[in-house]
Amino acid sequence: MEVSPLHNRCIWSSPVRSSSSHRPLLVSLSARKSKSPGLVPSFRSTRRRNLCSASSSETLIGSRKEDGKHSQVVSKKEEEEDLKSWMHKNGLPPCKVVLKEKPSHNEKHRPIHYVAASEDLQVGDVAFSVPDSLVVTLKRVLGNETIAELLTTNKLSELACLALYLMYEKKQGKNSFWYPYIRELDRQRGRGQLAVESPLLWSEAELAYLTGSPTKAEVHERAEGIKREYNELDTVWFMAGSLFQQYPYDSPTEAFPFEIFKQAFVAVQSCVVHLQKVSLAQRFALVPLGPPLLAYRSNCKAMLTATDGAVQLVVDRPYKAGESICVWCGPQPNSKLLINYGFVDEDNSYDRLVVEASLNTEDPQYQDKRMVAQRNGKLSVQAFQVNVGKEKETVFDMLPYLRLGYVSDPSEMQSVISSQGPICPVSPCMERAVLDQLADYFRTRLAGYPTTLSEDESLLADANLNPKKRVATQLIRLEKKMLHVCLKVAVDLINQLPDHTVSPCPAPYAPSLK
Repeated sequence: MEVSPLHNRCIWSSPVRSSSSHRPLLVSLSARKSKSPGLVPSFRSTRRRNLCSASSSETLIGSRKEDGKHSQVVSKKEEEEDLKSWMHKNGLPPCKVVLKEKPSHNEKHRPIHYVAASEDLQVGDVAFSVPDSLVVTLKRVLGNETIAELLTTNKLSELACLALYLMYEKKQGKNSFWYPYIRELDRQRGRGQLAVESPLLWSEAELAYLTGSPTKAEVHERAEGIKREYNELDTVWFMAGSLFQQYPYDSPTEAFPFEIFKQAFVAVQSCVVHLQKVSLAQRFALVPLGPPLLAYRSNCKAMLTATDGAVQLVVDRPYKAGESICVWCGPQPNSKLLINYGFVDEDNSYDRLVVEASLNTEDPQYQDKRMVAQRNGKLSVQAFQVNVGKEKETVFDMLPYLRLGYVSDPSEMQSVISSQGPICPVSPCMERAVLDQLADYFRTRLAGYPTTLSEDESLLADANLNPKKRVATQLIRLEKKMLHVCLKVAVDLINQLPDHTVSPCPAPYAPSLK
């Protein structure tokens, strides 16, 4: 039942218990001894050789030889030995998919591949089942599940370890078992099915397409996180003694410049699969025939699942032969889809924005307000999730928190503390001040975008719009729609106030919104 705004004009005070969480213990490891001098060439010569080679075709997605007039000449034998043929040769059982290709937005780049149904499929059909021998996980890479778990509970993510492994394998060229798979990743260039790279690889000029969106700051934060992981790469080198014995190269930060590692990291990020009901060392996997060859959809229920000795895909919908096959991308908002996979889903029911509210620490009653907020399941700095389609519910959830911040009279604060139920009604001037602040906040966020919704619509109608600008415009358009709904809710509540002549209460310690 929908709650009337007049009956909802309260400050909560009834206690709500929250469960505690447990943090894992951090385990420190002593570094392993360096390799014997015979295994690694001298520091100076190897560093120079590796930095030069890593800046060209030795990188995971850094090669530019395929671009324009420098297009790489692929032998007939290599064309015949495609990814799927290589997989069948190495244990992939007969399956119901085929690799097809679509043109890239950039004519200088080769077409990208995608997985399509090779025959008509029905709900529940197994499209393919990739044996574990063709799946890359940390357990397989490190050869030791304990080491894998310790590494990923310390300073390095699974993505960093997997990227590093593929970078070293890339240096082996055709001698690497994974050469056909790495070659396919090179072809995809870290692009999803919309053929757009993650904003992590965009220029600053291209990131300007995201002006006004919090995603722009998220991109910079993620890039800084990748840089921190790069600085810790040598930890893998020293801790995982068995992993690198076969590679006659220097430690990671000597062998690979940061920009090359970032490109490899983004490529792995675009195709890694999060498996369920497996050990920590197997939860992140690189599955040939998986993403980005599979299209991600927010409304799809099909997932790559670990079975006995394989990773398989059971389709959740019928497909005609030749149709692209999709999988679920998890409950991710569009900002994460763009950063991780380079696309935006217009029908994403998991899309959301964050509004951060915080109590004023200069407020003499800050500690009392903090206590009241905590016993109602809120923090002194509280992130409110604005979920698409549920904007009104979020605004109503924010109101008691904001009203609490506006309480200034000590006797009123004591009533809030001692009461066993919501304190109603709130004074008209306080309610007006709260709603005015909320409405002004949403107006300010909308004003931070350089374009309006109608201008976004006009841009998206242009068939020749730059692909990166297109996905960025799709994202900010969906963000604006949510903000406009929130603004309308706040304005409607203001219009429902019984007396519009009441001025907002002065609020020297009003809560902040950002």
